[in-house]
Amino acid sequence: MSDRKYFGTDGIRGKVGENLINPEFVMKLGWAAGKVLAGSGTNKVIIGKDTRISGYMLESALESGLSAAGINIGLLGPMPTPAIAYLTKTFRSEAGIVISASHNPYYDNGIKFFSADGTKLDDDIELAIEAEMDKPMQCVASDKLGKAVRIADAAGRYIEFCKGNFPSNLSLKGLKIVVDCAHGATYHIAPNVLSELGAEVIEIGTEPDGLNINRKVGATSMKAIVDSVIKNKADLGFALDGDGDRIMLVDHHGNVIDGDQIVYIIARDALKSGKLNGGVVGTVMSNLGLEVALSTLGVPFERSKVGDRYVLELLRQKGWSIGGEGSGHVLNLDAASTGDGIVAGLQVLAAMINANMTLNELSRGMTKFPQTLINVRFNEGDTPLSAEAVNNSVLEAESALGERGRVLLRKSGTEPLIRVMVEANDAADSRKWAEHIADAVRKATGQ
Repeated sequence: MSDRKYFGTDGIRGKVGENLINPEFVMKLGWAAGKVLAGSGTNKVIIGKDTRISGYMLESALESGLSAAGINIGLLGPMPTPAIAYLTKTFRSEAGIVISASHNPYYDNGIKFFSADGTKLDDDIELAIEAEMDKPMQCVASDKLGKAVRIADAAGRYIEFCKGNFPSNLSLKGLKIVVDCAHGATYHIAPNVLSELGAEVIEIGTEPDGLNINRKVGATSMKAIVDSVIKNKADLGFALDGDGDRIMLVDHHGNVIDGDQIVYIIARDALKSGKLNGGVVGTVMSNLGLEVALSTLGVPFERSKVGDRYVLELLRQKGWSIGGEGSGHVLNLDAASTGDGIVAGLQVLAAMINANMTLNELSRGMTKFPQTLINVRFNEGDTPLSAEAVNNSVLEAESALGERGRVLLRKSGTEPLIRVMVEANDAADSRKWAEHIADAVRKATGQ
């Protein structure tokens, strides 16, 4: 991604009002995207957003830019990111645009694009949009301007899509489920999906006010849902993030079930039903316990770089369907073209019913290895990863751990940090070797 001026691994993101996320830039972005997309197919783009207060402003700016380029716009209102991916295909649109900063606080926002087939834009299209950004903005003739319409039934369409990913011969009747929507884009979707499938639903995080998205609720702040599951004696809890593309679960004992465990449960169920397509993709940060558990089942496992974009790329290369990250991004390309928190949760529920097991019992098939992560700051120009002492410390740790552990060192993509991660079947060993390597990194940076 180093050749990009604006696009990162997940669209364009930043603090509202600063360099990129302001009305002037976003209007120009809409125009540039419109110029690249204009003249083919339906000449229409749909726009969805999460519940941040800045979404209104950025939606209007995008609408203006797209219209100036002659693109027609369908406005979806607050909708989960995976819903925009699905609806882009449904409406035969040239692209779908999401206004969201996912799990970030309300004062951040971002712009993400989906292609006509509901996947992230190809690199060449993103580069073409960036090239247009460097040109003076012009407006098409008045009779060529794009028109904007509100799509009133978007939520209902997506609810039916989600329900369609749950086996028609199964029901959630008798299950009590806490659903935490992080005051985000799933607030009017997830509770309806679960209740219409028969569950008794207890809602939290479903009262967005524009400022409370992801605040002490949702997939990145699990205390609220853990407390609610225990208090209400629920069978399990669904915790989604602000834009609904990631999910974490809670079992009836209050244990958090993360993305790695969710991937394992879905893959094992697919294997048992004869529907597993090849193997599973995780990332370099996926817990070693996932790899070991899948190996026990005879399921191949590959690791990509961190980011659901890279998980998706490797799935396509391998021709596989299931992958994800510990943070809760879970992909099953047989069901959806992108990570979808609600759909992933429904697949776990189907696995529970098929196996006649609780979520706690299902998750026992994978034992998570204790993981220690230490961030070490380094100075501009330093290259600690090439230092002989650092490499020797890694070799020493790997030799001591053998097949009982794993070492990973990587540079942060956003800060001058070296991330030292050590997994081991023993928590003390994990901490001991992580500290050993971190000390070597610190000395290599003069700390």
